[in-house]
Amino acid sequence: MKQIMAMVLLAVFLLVPGVSLFAEVPRESGIASWYDSDPNGPLTANGEQFDPDALAAAHKNLKFGTIVRVHDVNNGLSVDVRINDRGPFVDGRIIDLTPAAARAIDMYERGIIPVELEILYEPAVPESKYNRPGDTGWYRVQLGTFSNTRTVLQLFEKFHSIGFRP
Repeated sequence: MKQIMAMVLLAVFLLVPGVSLFAEVPRESGIASWYDSDPNGPLTANGEQFDPDALAAAHKNLKFGTIVRVHDVNNGLSVDVRINDRGPFVDGRIIDLTPAAARAIDMYERGIIPVELEILYEPAVPESKYNRPGDTGWYRVQLGTFSNTRTVLQLFEKFHSIGFRP
């Protein structure tokens, strides 16, 4: 009886983890390109400062913070990147890499390459510099510029009477 119980436990121990070990990893195939920041607004879509030296990328719909392995189909090189931006905005392309990520798989000079994407990690909640728990949701609005105190107090009383509070 003890041997049967031991065999059942061993089978459960070996089979249950095996389900997750052999589960298929989500993949996507297509064309990759690389991009650099706009000097006038170098923020990524998740609010981070664009860093051309970071191993990061833009994807149309993966959650911010997702880690993706980008495999160059032609040369076999791969790089792991973190999704922190949206794009590419060119038909047929599936991912835009930073210059550092493009250099890591030797695609910087070629510009575009066929790739296969493998999702290594996807966060439960997308990473973002916007809407953080510490944000209060309060905004400061300047209602005007005034040359005398009486006008300011009149406007203050008007807004206070309709429910606005400083």
